[in-house]
Amino acid sequence: MAQTEKKAGLLRRTSSSKKPLKEKVVLMYDEIFAKEDPTKNNPRFWDELFLMKVNLEYLEGKLESLDGDEVMKIKDNINSLFHHCVQALGEEHQIKVVNALQTLCALFRGVHQKNKSATGFDIINMLMGFDKAELRMKELMESLDSLLCGDGSESLKSLCLKLLLCLVTVTDNISQNTILEYVMINSIFEAILQILSDVSSRAQHGYDAVVLLALLVNYRKYESVNPYIVKLSIVDDEPTLDGMGMVIHHALTEYNRQYKDKEEENQGGFFSTLTSMVGSMFIADADEKLSVQTNEAILLALYEAVHLNRNFITVLAQSHPEIDMATTPATPVPASPTTPLSTTPPSLDMMNNPELPLDPNLQTSNLLITFLKYSSIVMQDTKDEHRLNSARLCLIILTCIAEDQYADAFLHDDNMNFRVNLHRMPMRHRKKAADKNIPSRPLVCAVLDLMVEFIITHMMKEFPMDLYVRCIQIIHKLICYQKKCRVRMHYTWRELWSALINLLKFLLSNETILLAKHNIFQLALQVVNLFNMFITYGDTFLPTPSSYDELYYEIIRMHQVFDNLYCMVLRVSTNAGQWKEPASKVTHALVNVRAIINHFNPKIESYAAVNHISQLSEDQVLEVVRSNYDTLTLKLQDGLDQFERYSEQPREAGFFKELVRSISLNVRKNVSLSTMSQDVLLKEFSSIS
Repeated sequence: MAQTEKKAGLLRRTSSSKKPLKEKVVLMYDEIFAKEDPTKNNPRFWDELFLMKVNLEYLEGKLESLDGDEVMKIKDNINSLFHHCVQALGEEHQIKVVNALQTLCALFRGVHQKNKSATGFDIINMLMGFDKAELRMKELMESLDSLLCGDGSESLKSLCLKLLLCLVTVTDNISQNTILEYVMINSIFEAILQILSDVSSRAQHGYDAVVLLALLVNYRKYESVNPYIVKLSIVDDEPTLDGMGMVIHHALTEYNRQYKDKEEENQGGFFSTLTSMVGSMFIADADEKLSVQTNEAILLALYEAVHLNRNFITVLAQSHPEIDMATTPATPVPASPTTPLSTTPPSLDMMNNPELPLDPNLQTSNLLITFLKYSSIVMQDTKDEHRLNSARLCLIILTCIAEDQYADAFLHDDNMNFRVNLHRMPMRHRKKAADKNIPSRPLVCAVLDLMVEFIITHMMKEFPMDLYVRCIQIIHKLICYQKKCRVRMHYTWRELWSALINLLKFLLSNETILLAKHNIFQLALQVVNLFNMFITYGDTFLPTPSSYDELYYEIIRMHQVFDNLYCMVLRVSTNAGQWKEPASKVTHALVNVRAIINHFNPKIESYAAVNHISQLSEDQVLEVVRSNYDTLTLKLQDGLDQFERYSEQPREAGFFKELVRSISLNVRKNVSLSTMSQDVLLKEFSSIS
């Protein structure tokens, strides 16, 4: 110890020199980067190193600056540093454990930055040596598991999760990160579950645990058996699944709250005045201002839970009071890094108190409602790539939900009514609906409202074809359930029919532009077949006979759109070209719609002529419809109530690979150990000798 003081004193005497002085830990790093064994002149080198405050920036920078040959010359010293880091994780001295964890992070990041083009095996050799890699990673994962599951410091647990997130995201494509093979073999799945099932640890670490699990599930998921997928799919422990749902719920709630705050900010003042003065000119700017950073990592976690684990569906439906998070005092998490807007876990008070006193006047909520609200926000603007990905993932999650029997039963349960305030895009021709006017209804109504809202607000030049197809598929799956179980929903079906007809009108008006990019006949066929579902099976699920009459009224009223569609698909199907076959399918699908139009139109004209009425009212048209059903002949069409079940592979594989890459880059950027306050950590453990 005296020797250290002497050296420090010498350094102080030369402080007037222009050459910058190096701190002790940097001098020790330099010894590691020399070819000699650092313990040759100082047998206590490693003990002393882990008592020093880590200089992450210098250590990472030094690794990155070396060329390939230089790195190989000091490989033994790097291997030794890695080995001693792992050994230090078992020390009783907590400062050593903290410094070892941070040093490991710098090693993982530094070596990967240096060898971005190198194979994973080179990196393994560089860090651990091929012959020792299996043993070293086994020791590392066992130590991390012990720290995460033990009764130790919450700060240390947080640091362990940060290290694991750092390790998982060091490569842009996590499936190319060969070190993760050892994380597959030495699973920390049970440790993650323990964090999620415990109220206290979930509050502190649930967010990182859920994101880590979502990323690990996506490691080589299409190439080999991933144990995290297998284990997640069979979890049936209620507290664990509830815990996972709670973490996701609160992250989405936080996003919704931030958006609502921004929305309220923009509703007053100069900006609002300008908007009302000049109409829609500033609507695009409003959307821009209301933009809150999306959270694809949490969405991915929700998707994996819903897609892989059938037991998780019950978590979506669990009711609890809706909390105004803005009024909930936030408790800071010790030593947690600063992360961007909407990526931080919400306040600990909420996470710690899932069982809040029920107020009879308080609106109840659940994860599904929060998710629908979140979806209604991110689906408003799909021009930005992240928001487009979020919207697509929201629709994929809803697709999985819509074809799950238990979820459908809950969605359609007439005894479970909720008031769901979905966000609606600002549009000139409609007023913003007041929250108090929203009726309390089964949740399927909110899902259908969300789909209708998307349909009517995205008919634009940059047409999101993929999202429209998914939207129509979700509606179709819900109607198939209603037909199968004879569930009569009291829903304003006319809004849906109107939206679908306007969509067909848009496809017709923009045929040339859209056909250059999309197979619009696929979408047109889906829309027409939805009408066929209502025509053929409407009597089994429409709420009243008058609803069925209104369907016919809408088809007859908007007959020009269907006539124009028929002319267009007939023209395309009779010409040789790439769209011949899909267009001819639409031609055949229109047979019953055209039969209705051709049957009732002459009778309506005749009624008008006989009664000398120039324009019939809706009631008069409905009277003609009701009195002429008997003579209408329709063809029975097969397969209308059949659908292809969702399958991630191969159709969605490309999307998820890119999504996980984007999430990985974001997590790497945000979950940086260098932002973690070392002073706080060192202060916490300074009393421990």
